[in-house]
Amino acid sequence: METQIHVPVGSPVIRRIPIFVDEHNVAEGAMKLVKELRPTWDTNHVKTKLFTDGTTNKLVGCYVEDSPEDVVLVRVYGNKTELIVDRDNELKSFQVLHANGCAPRLYCTFQNGICYEFMQGDALGTQDVRDPSLLRLIAREMARIHAIHAHNGCIPKPNLWIKMRKYFSLVATEFTDQASNVRIQQEVPSKAVLEQEMVWMKEHLSKLGSPVVLCHNDLLCKNIIHNSKEGHVRFIDYEYSSYNYQAFDIGNHFNEFAGMTELDYGLYPSREMQMDWLKVYLQAYKLFTKKTEEVSPRELETLYVQVNKFALVRENMPANTQALTHSHPLFLTLIHLIYVCFISLKASHFFWGFWALIQAKYSSIDFDFLG
Repeated sequence: METQIHVPVGSPVIRRIPIFVDEHNVAEGAMKLVKELRPTWDTNHVKTKLFTDGTTNKLVGCYVEDSPEDVVLVRVYGNKTELIVDRDNELKSFQVLHANGCAPRLYCTFQNGICYEFMQGDALGTQDVRDPSLLRLIAREMARIHAIHAHNGCIPKPNLWIKMRKYFSLVATEFTDQASNVRIQQEVPSKAVLEQEMVWMKEHLSKLGSPVVLCHNDLLCKNIIHNSKEGHVRFIDYEYSSYNYQAFDIGNHFNEFAGMTELDYGLYPSREMQMDWLKVYLQAYKLFTKKTEEVSPRELETLYVQVNKFALVRENMPANTQALTHSHPLFLTLIHLIYVCFISLKASHFFWGFWALIQAKYSSIDFDFLG
């Protein structure tokens, strides 16, 4: 299918180990996997570190003091996450990104998870992604991933609508007068309203002309690793990677500037910051796709237009805007800039809203998904 990621011919076969790891006792199961993956390690000296930032899975790192740089990460899939994550597509994303130098090595899969290489560096926070030097590194890395071509030669199609429709079908049973969760009844719009909005989004977002590229789709701050020694950033966690609109990936990342557990939309990037980010991105994207590195003001504006047209169609501009744009063409450009990434953010919120409702029902992780 043109929405599926295709692994390059000749890619290594992924090792499969028939071990099940209890998500409530990850360390014990991780040791069994370490025996298979690092047979020379003395299991009596293997240390483990539990990572607690995940909201989908359980993650533990295993290492020995003699070689602390060699860390085997064991990720156990969360309860019912197969409903929201295409695990086969995740593995393909891992392979493609690794083949292009954008991802760590994937050591193996096991019955309910995967093991992979630890990526050296520091996970970023909401203030880090605003740092001018890191901001540019992130923009270039996203451009590098977006420039990876489809290996089967087909023109890829966005997976957004298929995924969103699947999520909607999963949560639809909760949108009833008898919904067991009172908060859903009180705080979530009706099924009919959500479906109408989803149809509207697809109709208008599909017309924007945003290129369909290989996207990360979940570039929250903690999924960006900065290696200060080597001077680069890399992205981790490819569960939601797929072909998607270029503007969605960028807008979703801008949205993540606000954080997750303690949202602060005062941190959303300013117009000036976004302009800087997008110019660096476009320069890198054109370079990686074998085009000139020069970016014209028109090209920069076009990227804005592709993600801002949504707000204009929705008639969110002041009532006298149309008259103003006829008499002052530059005013139209300004309006485009003001509504930076609105459509991507709306689609982003909608997508993750469905995701959270599903997680609220099934996840065993202590997190207020419904909130």
